[in-house]
Amino acid sequence: MQREFITFEVGGQLFGLDIMAIREIRAWTPTTKLPRVPHYVAGVVNLRGTVLPVIDLAARLGWQGTEATPRHAIIVTQVAGQARGLIVDSVSDIITLPDEALQAPPATSNDGIVPFIEGLAAIDEQMVMILDLDRLNADDQVPEAA
Repeated sequence: MQREFITFEVGGQLFGLDIMAIREIRAWTPTTKLPRVPHYVAGVVNLRGTVLPVIDLAARLGWQGTEATPRHAIIVTQVAGQARGLIVDSVSDIITLPDEALQAPPATSNDGIVPFIEGLAAIDEQMVMILDLDRLNADDQVPEAA
């Protein structure tokens, strides 16, 4: 079976998300910060009357937080009925991959697999890390979208 992914960059690395989990891609909109949320929650934005939590994907992955500019984008995802925005540096392309093209991430000393990564795929001599949105959102203490 084949799956389609949106590819995008964060911190100079290429990532992919299953296209079926993506509602839309928005231009950068400044966020309203919220008190007492995890460090990777950039804040919330108004999405046509709905409060949308926005996650700084670089910070969520354990990297330095994003200093967002108008060149950044927000990928709006839908997982388990909840919408979330992810701040990314840029959106690249739509790719189609057969399931067998995805390789398991390398083992790590912590939990046996790299957190948040569903698999890796080589595309035109670049490695694309396919994110697992369920794991990415697993321990989020983010306010639910209204």
